[in-house]
Amino acid sequence: MLVPVVLSQEAIGAGAMRVAPTIVSVIHIRPRAKLSSMSIDFLAVGDTVVDDFIRLKDAAVNCDVDTNACTITMRWGDKIPFESSTILAGVGNSANAAVSASRLGLSSALLATIGNDHDGELILESFAREGLNTSLITRADDKFTNHHYVLWYESERTILVKPEPYEYVFPKDLEPPKTIYLSSLGNASVTYYEDMARYLHEHPDIFLTFQPGTFQMKMGSEALKPIYARTNLLVVNKEEAARILNLESTESITVLLEKLMALGPKTVIITDGRLDAHAFDGEKTLLIPMYPDNRPPFERTGAGDAFASTITAALSLGKPLEEALLWGPINSMSVVQEVGAQKGLLTREVLEDYLVKAPPEYRVSNL
Repeated sequence: MLVPVVLSQEAIGAGAMRVAPTIVSVIHIRPRAKLSSMSIDFLAVGDTVVDDFIRLKDAAVNCDVDTNACTITMRWGDKIPFESSTILAGVGNSANAAVSASRLGLSSALLATIGNDHDGELILESFAREGLNTSLITRADDKFTNHHYVLWYESERTILVKPEPYEYVFPKDLEPPKTIYLSSLGNASVTYYEDMARYLHEHPDIFLTFQPGTFQMKMGSEALKPIYARTNLLVVNKEEAARILNLESTESITVLLEKLMALGPKTVIITDGRLDAHAFDGEKTLLIPMYPDNRPPFERTGAGDAFASTITAALSLGKPLEEALLWGPINSMSVVQEVGAQKGLLTREVLEDYLVKAPPEYRVSNL
């Protein structure tokens, strides 16, 4: 008999106990270096984690016909077989964005905190292989590195998360990058975002992309009003848009775009699962098609990160909006053919080759 286990498609907290971290080397918290303004094109701000992908064999998915909300079920009180376990270090919304930008040719960095433990070492090794600037990563001696468990069934996943209680402080002496990409961050205080908004006000030339994470959405749009108002590009999926606005997820895309625009961003993009995405700049609405690919997705983690970060990177490289909007779906298409959010991320040369080979109908259209 299958008994529902309350695990939704959204990330939920994991209650597993963990013992004190093993210190593999004595590394004190490093002060953040002040970088030259030419050092960073793309600065991602947010948490980074180690993901353990557990591929399930014996489970079932049940979806509500009215809301499309789904739950995964497994046998209660039994041993559940699994197919494989894959460890991926240095992932998370912002880390994925930083790697995406780096592969597309931008000088890229991540502003984050990790623990002084083995998982932290794995993350730094991964970033070194990707050529990321890690000078803005702080190591906290008394904290764990975030470690998540990804229950992977068919092409979808449910993520068990337990964010570490880091002390988040936005650096006041940060040399301005060309672009800041803000995404999922743990329980950072309102003060953190106020300091960031103040910094962005002092540096009006910085392009800000905001891809809100779970805790940022829980804070509410009023608490983050200065961030929304300063955002150049806001990217969310349809369910997230409804959550931010306290509306039903059945609300129309048009209404969601207009109400999100009222929060202050210059451009809003809403994705809708496997359907076309929509962009709105306050005057015109653009339809963004999926890149045609006959292959079924292998694993969907990171599709949204690839989409949003690639559009942002294209804009940072000087591409006009309508061309940049065509870059995002290509990287998303590639990412879902691999395990995790980073393995399938493309270089600029390969991505532009997909653009050249795209069918004539792959274009942005006005609604």
